[in-house]
Amino acid sequence: MAEEQFQERTEKATPRRKQKAREEGKVARSQELNSAVILCLGAATLYFLGPLLADELKRLMTHLFTQAPLMQADNASLIAFISERVVGFFILLTPIFAVLAVIAYGINILQVGFLFTSKPLEPKFDKLNIANGIKRLFSIMSLVYLVRDVIKIILIAFLAYRIITSQLDMFFNLADNTVAVFGGAIGKVALTTTLQIGAVLLILAVFDYAFQKYDFEKNIKMSKQDIKDEMKDTEGSPQTKSRIRRIQREMSRKRMMREIPKADVVVTNPTRLAIALRYDSNEMEAPMVVAKGERLLADKIREIAREAGVPIVENRPVARALFRMCEVGSYVPAKLYKAVAEVLAYVYRLKGQEVS
Repeated sequence: MAEEQFQERTEKATPRRKQKAREEGKVARSQELNSAVILCLGAATLYFLGPLLADELKRLMTHLFTQAPLMQADNASLIAFISERVVGFFILLTPIFAVLAVIAYGINILQVGFLFTSKPLEPKFDKLNIANGIKRLFSIMSLVYLVRDVIKIILIAFLAYRIITSQLDMFFNLADNTVAVFGGAIGKVALTTTLQIGAVLLILAVFDYAFQKYDFEKNIKMSKQDIKDEMKDTEGSPQTKSRIRRIQREMSRKRMMREIPKADVVVTNPTRLAIALRYDSNEMEAPMVVAKGERLLADKIREIAREAGVPIVENRPVARALFRMCEVGSYVPAKLYKAVAEVLAYVYRLKGQEVS
């Protein structure tokens, strides 16, 4: 038992294990990918909507300063005026906020699909364990995250330095321009810098997502004993399944034995095989096998047939063919129609009935 508990987890997780982990909120997800996509698409949104936003903001400020001298100097008027301007400003930002919300939700769906679970929000007292916290702090994963973050900071600093130094001449030429031109140029440089940094972060985030997926698959791996235990939970132990199959066979055998007295004939081998046939031309398209068996079961079929007065006919070729080709409850195949018809005709003649 001790060896089973410490088996190495070398097997891929089963679909049930993955579903259970998903229900607990354990999925392969990269926060870096979320941040990088939001940064890139958010900056792109600002790049395209920036001129419209700037025009609306300019009109808002013009209206603000134009109306300020005409405003009554009381608290109610001042609060109403400021509230109106604040609401107007947020209305301007609504399209950007909406786009960012859709982006954030969409990237999460792309990573993990639709998932809602409250399990991660449940309090877990093991998280308060200081020893476990120290262990996580000095783990391999912490080292990986540290290296990732250092690389990210170095790349961002390098890109920002290169982009800003490449635009120094443009900054000096802006000294004689208006504030609007200066602000537009600065905004364009800022957005361009953000987009380039976001593209680099996106590349790093893709690698981070691949690593998170690899680490997740590694963490949910199972040992051979885990797979056996899961199979026992889902399908039952081999002993239980064997017992169920035995009960099913017994029930099927009892049903079969109840059908023997209704049979028209039992074809035998003569001792090894026995097949009971029933045929009603008004209800059946062909003769039906209602029971079959070999050795001891064949003896039992013959015994019940004798007690019920069902004729027993010895025909070795037909008995072997029926036993091999037919299951209980199935019709006789067309290739055996002639041979079975001869047997039934013989039985009907014995009973003095007309052959259908």
